[in-house]
Amino acid sequence: MKVPNEQNEEEISLILGNSNPNFSGVTSTMLQVSAEQRKWVNLRIMGKHHLTDPDLYISFWDTVRLCRKPLKNGKFRVFHARRVDEMIQALILRYLFRCKLKIVFSSAAQRKRSGSTVWITRKMDAVVAVSQRSAGFLADPPDIVIPHGIQTHLYQPARNKALAWQALGYGGKIGIGMLGRVRKQKGVHHFVRACIASLPKYPDVTAVIVGAISSSHREFVEQLKSEVEEAGLSSRIIFTGELPFKQIPQIFSALSVVAALSDNEGFGLTVPEAMSAEAAVLATDAGAWPEIIRQDIDGYVVPVNASDEINQKLDVLLSDTKRCETMGKRGRERVLEHYSIEREARQLLEFFETLR
Repeated sequence: MKVPNEQNEEEISLILGNSNPNFSGVTSTMLQVSAEQRKWVNLRIMGKHHLTDPDLYISFWDTVRLCRKPLKNGKFRVFHARRVDEMIQALILRYLFRCKLKIVFSSAAQRKRSGSTVWITRKMDAVVAVSQRSAGFLADPPDIVIPHGIQTHLYQPARNKALAWQALGYGGKIGIGMLGRVRKQKGVHHFVRACIASLPKYPDVTAVIVGAISSSHREFVEQLKSEVEEAGLSSRIIFTGELPFKQIPQIFSALSVVAALSDNEGFGLTVPEAMSAEAAVLATDAGAWPEIIRQDIDGYVVPVNASDEINQKLDVLLSDTKRCETMGKRGRERVLEHYSIEREARQLLEFFETLR
């Protein structure tokens, strides 16, 4: 593949859907992958939402104008959809406006699709699943499984985790944490109660729960804070609230253990981000986590809502700092080999080439 000429509109070969005005995990994935893909191909994003480079934007009508003819080499452009409405947009482009497109849908959902969605999905030229588990929820087998990747250069371990943790100012010598939206579905209560059970035995450990608390979940959080206060651990189990994104990689890099205890996930980028930062991980059997985490090598996978097992495994991790360090190093090696954003972007482009 050659480096694209951004000024040559006729050479635009990839259109990415961007239909949701709300920033989501799907949006984040699309933006991160496209930043890598544009190093290799000329692409545009159909939708202005959350774009930092306005030159990447292409409107629906400009897409119609552009795609009525194939590329100069006779190959079709690829439209990559990640949402149902983006599949519909692509089908309108093809059948109503006769655009020359190959349409690819990436599926992360871990739920059975409605009949209408199955029908639309079967109109795609190809379907990509982001994990083996999500592949199992499709009505038909996907054409390929391409796992998500993360920015390993952004999520790096601190040279000295103890010093990095102390520099954050939360107290203690060892940091453990949970990052993401603070709500029951994310298993925050399991993490907090496991910390209440274990932290009295480990006076050097401080736990942080990092993430936004919406008004609908504030009562849930206040109940957990009351439990923490009753246990006398308010200075060691800290709800930080939502923090600026630029601070998140710094926190990951200083943590020794990261918990991800959701009831369900589409993929779950928190785990590979934590592993990339050399944190041992404790996760539920949700999303792609059982595929990513090697049991007792990178961390532990436990059943969803298995509070006793969560407590036990957290205690095991806190009781052996050397084990955590070893797990963290092995985890980063695994992410570098299998879950980098560069790998995801490259695999997608190579697959697209087989469709043209």
